[in-house]
Amino acid sequence: MDYRILLKEENDAVNERFDLVSERIAGIAVEDSVPEPYRGYFKRTAEFILQMKQLLQDCENGRFDGMKLEELKKRNEALYEDILPGKYETSYANPAYAANRLGEDYGRLLSFLYAEIRGMIVYAYEFRLEDMTILCELFTEIYNCFEGERIPTAKELRDILYWFISDYSDVTVEYRVREQLDPSLSFATDIIMEADLTDIRYLYRYGEYISENELKTAQFLNRLSQEEIDAMADTCTEGYRIGFVKAGKNLSAKKTVNIRYNLGFERIVRRAVKNFRAMGLEPVIYRAAVNSINKKQQLKIGYTGGCANKQYEYDHKDDCAIYLDKPFVERKLGVLKVSYEKYRDLAKVHAGPAVMEIFGEKPFAPEARSEACALSEKQQKLAVLYNGEAGQLTNAYIPGDERSFTIIAYPIPEIGPDYEEIFRETVKVNTLDYKLYESIQQTLIRTLDKASYVHILGAGANKTDLKVQLVSLLHPEKESIFENCVADVNIPVGEVFTSPVLKGTEGVLFVSRVYLNELNYENLELHFRDGMVSDYTCSNFEKEEDNRKYIRENILFQHESLPLGEFAIGTNTTAYRMAKRFGIADKLPILIAEKMGPHFAVGDTCYSWEEDVKVYNPDGKEVVARENEVSAKRREDVSQAYFNCHTDITIPYEELKELCAVTKDGERIPIILDGCFVLPGTEELNRPLRQESRE
Repeated sequence: MDYRILLKEENDAVNERFDLVSERIAGIAVEDSVPEPYRGYFKRTAEFILQMKQLLQDCENGRFDGMKLEELKKRNEALYEDILPGKYETSYANPAYAANRLGEDYGRLLSFLYAEIRGMIVYAYEFRLEDMTILCELFTEIYNCFEGERIPTAKELRDILYWFISDYSDVTVEYRVREQLDPSLSFATDIIMEADLTDIRYLYRYGEYISENELKTAQFLNRLSQEEIDAMADTCTEGYRIGFVKAGKNLSAKKTVNIRYNLGFERIVRRAVKNFRAMGLEPVIYRAAVNSINKKQQLKIGYTGGCANKQYEYDHKDDCAIYLDKPFVERKLGVLKVSYEKYRDLAKVHAGPAVMEIFGEKPFAPEARSEACALSEKQQKLAVLYNGEAGQLTNAYIPGDERSFTIIAYPIPEIGPDYEEIFRETVKVNTLDYKLYESIQQTLIRTLDKASYVHILGAGANKTDLKVQLVSLLHPEKESIFENCVADVNIPVGEVFTSPVLKGTEGVLFVSRVYLNELNYENLELHFRDGMVSDYTCSNFEKEEDNRKYIRENILFQHESLPLGEFAIGTNTTAYRMAKRFGIADKLPILIAEKMGPHFAVGDTCYSWEEDVKVYNPDGKEVVARENEVSAKRREDVSQAYFNCHTDITIPYEELKELCAVTKDGERIPIILDGCFVLPGTEELNRPLRQESRE
């Protein structure tokens, strides 16, 4: 079914409302009914909404089809102009500017409203008239409040925004659930499969911001042979298939797969779609959320284009503070449950995500702005509560022990002048001989299975001094502590990992610089007591309270503490050599970085929601360390067992003085000393390190 026809009934139902409210907004753009300083805000926002109405008509009429590339570039930049660096400082999308012009309380609320209205860009491209209509009606309602003899109080404005978000959650949340499961919502799939990808004008059909990264990526991929494109796609889709096979899960019972990627990679995605269809899986390709109710802070979950301004994204990551309270959480969870129930048949046959990450952006260290929305302590607890309950709901309808995933990463042109060479080296890293690594990693596991704990010590200025307690094997002849991870769901190859025992896991984890979830951290320091984070800091900001807030929001995800959910030893020294050779260690995604040294994940274990699914290493031994003392609580109270987050933090080899397996008898067996592997049988891993030193 044609995508527009699919939405015709919903659009017809609101057509008259949209015409009426648009007419009113046209009047707002020219009248002087409200006092300054608010008049400027309403006029500018009304003009933007009228621009969106014209955009919708242009999309419906196919006006962009015959435009030249330069014309499309100008139109795209005009859509995102006021949040681009340079313009953003005088934009109402900037809460600091809005607060300066309108007062702190009004500025924060009206900046939130403006950011929500900016979502109309993608609604216009997707012909989602209902979403556009309700936002127009909200804007008009707010405007009307300022036309009277007195301006409304901040509380009155907040109440209007609160009830709008809450009342329409049955529209916004339900649609989000649907687009995550329903392949008939094929807006992006149609572009990928039907557009002429040799004509990069297709990138402007999505409505996303298109930067030089997307343009140059598409141009570069167009110069590659079909065989090269096929090989990259096949690596991803075959890893996905093998993930089901290795876990003993039934892929034939599934009918859909979610594909997440960054624009510019459509040639690879098109081949991936064909591969998945050959497996019996239809693609579900949804956009990263643009409305606050469906966002998870500044993280992009879904397909996306370029980021017009990361500071803008960061400033609005906690916009839910406007409306987050207990009744709202209960309301949203209720809508989520009803939505999953409505689409339960689609949820049952959903196989999970196939993700293509990108890397190479300049590391972003945000500016802390007091004018931006921030969660109170009570709201932080509510956010944790919601995420936990929502995770349980998702798992009830899409069981973790029945789904899988795969994830792979490629560089983008922003990484520098060596982009094309780095891209080709990344392809090599993604396709290393997994049999060689499997054998070496099994050697590591045989030694680690003898250990009571592992001791990790940093070198030089690195303050790491950490003891990681391990599971005791009852039947070592048929059991292992660590999983031998080769390239299937988690590409590239190169790690052995386990779920540590929390009691007895003690010490300090320190990394001089690390890039996590698109944010840069300087001198990140986490302290552990019985496996739980007991203290933390970094040096990003002058004020210690800002450093702690930064970590709590973006690593602990508002939790008071998190457990050490995973300990792993990365073995991909080839990736490490690539990083050092091109000077891109600070730009690599955690997917690759975690394979370049020992890494530690705070949050859930790698086996969350799947602890009872048996896992075996290639030697036939069962990996028995699949839970910890926290995740074991799922048997009594599942709400206490999971945190719905998992953040990997890697110590690079050059910051490592010593990593030793320590047996129950106190024998220390060195595995890594001064950044090199020293365990007999792992010498091959040092070859790339020696090459790096020569280069």
